[in-house]
Parts: sequence; structure tokens; C-alpha cells
Amino acid sequence: MPKDRRVPQLPNATPIHVVEELLTLTVTIPTIGCRQYADRLAERGYVVSKTTVQKLLVDHGLGRRAQRIARAAAITAATSGLSTEAARDNTEPFGFCHYSPAPGHLVAFDSFYIGNLKGVGKVYQLTAIDVATRWAIMLIVSGTPTAGHTIRFIDHVIKSFRRIGVSVRAVLTDNGPEYIASGFRAHLAATKLSHVRIPPRSPNHNAVVERFQGTALQECWRPAFRRRRYSSIRQLQAEADAWLVRYHHRRRNHSDYMRGRTPAQILDSFRPRRAS
Repeated sequence: MPKDRRVPQLPNATPIHVVEELLTLTVTIPTIGCRQYADRLAERGYVVSKTTVQKLLVDHGLGRRAQRIARAAAITAATSGLSTEAARDNTEPFGFCHYSPAPGHLVAFDSFYIGNLKGVGKVYQLTAIDVATRWAIMLIVSGTPTAGHTIRFIDHVIKSFRRIGVSVRAVLTDNGPEYIASGFRAHLAATKLSHVRIPPRSPNHNAVVERFQGTALQECWRPAFRRRRYSSIRQLQAEADAWLVRYHHRRRNHSDYMRGRTPAQILDSFRPRRAS
């Protein structure tokens, strides 16, 4: 019988320690794509192309997102006993082109249902994202959002953008009850903000915030819920704030508009140049 032999290590093959680093990333953050994995490896000093990353993932049976999520769930079940059901396939929201000439000229708002967590209840995410820079703000609330929640969130968004030197001028929302309530519209009028509403049953007209919420689901919440249990809104808010730091300053966005830049880089490009 022929003897078994190890797979030969070719001179131009990706080093084993880099492959192990990639496999560790796939089970730690299973919901991102090959471009993002290549960016994470580059941050650690390893230059690997996205096509090589995808080939390595396919070779190890991790080429699809569902495969990576299943592997991460199996490791979590074996180490901690926490068993989670397989993630369902999601259809990505399709795009609708928005334009904003400068930061703050149009900020998109939406409410996103995170889930019904044991010991916490129904949890929603209020999201605001600047169309010009993709700078985002997230607020976690307990229970179905009301006009009171959105009014407080508007004030929080205005203060947060003011800290980075941006004045909010107009908001874009859907026709949810928390956004068409008389109290919310009166508060917008009092703060001198223009209110733009998308057509009914047309979430693609609010594609910027819808796409961001899909990214938050895949890269923040799904990995987070496989790492630990949450027992309070404060813990969820801390998780969202920590993820936003990476999203704003380190995570490169490869969309046609962003072209590999971060929200912080685009925000800096709008700031006036001062003489040294």
C-alpha cells in the first residue's frame, strides 16, 4: 500500500502561521468577507490578497458565511455549552443612490430590531448615519421605540455630531409610527431640522442606513451573541460603542462610494485646511 505523505509546503505558499491567524479570525469574527479578513491581516503585518484569503477559506471548508458561522457555533458549544441555532440566509438590501454635499446636510434614521433577549426583553437599535461621511451613531433601547425615544435620540445625535464639528440640517426617515408622530415632528420643527420621508414600502430609498444596519448585524451583534450573554441595556450599548470605534477609524469600507476609506478619513477630507 502507498504510504501517506504530508502536503508539500511550496516556496510561494502562504506561511502556516499566517493561515492559522486567518483561521482564528474566521471563528472569532465569522460574518465578514474576504476583503475584511485581508484588512485585518494587514493590520497585523501580513500582506495577503483577498483572492488568496478566499482560496484558503475554501480549502478549509469555510468559504461561505454560513459555514464560518456554523464552525464558530460548534466551537462555542464545545467550550462553553452555549448552543445557538444556525443563522438564516439574509437577502442584502439593494441600493438607492443618496447625495449629500457636506457632513450633516442629510442624516438617515431608522429603527432596527435586535432580538428578544432572555432577562432583558425586546431590544431595538436606533440608528443615525451621515450620508456624506457614513459616520454612524447607535442607541440601544428596551421595548418598541416610541416618539419619546426618537426625540431623545435626535438630541443625542445633534450633540454627538456637534462634538466632531458637524451641524445637522436635515433628517431622512421612513414612515414608522415613531417618526411620523406629532411630537417627533414638532421637535424637529423646534430644532429647525428639515424632515424628509421616504415613500411607503420603499426601504431601498433609505439604503444607506439599511446597509449599515446589515453590517452591524453581521459584524457586531451576531459575533457578540456567540461570545457572551447580555443581561442589561448598558452592556449592549457598551458593545455597540466599542464596535463603532473600529467602524469609524479602522474598518475600511470597499463600496463604490467609500473606495476603501473609513468614515474618519472622509470626515477629515471635508474639514477646512489650515495653514501650519
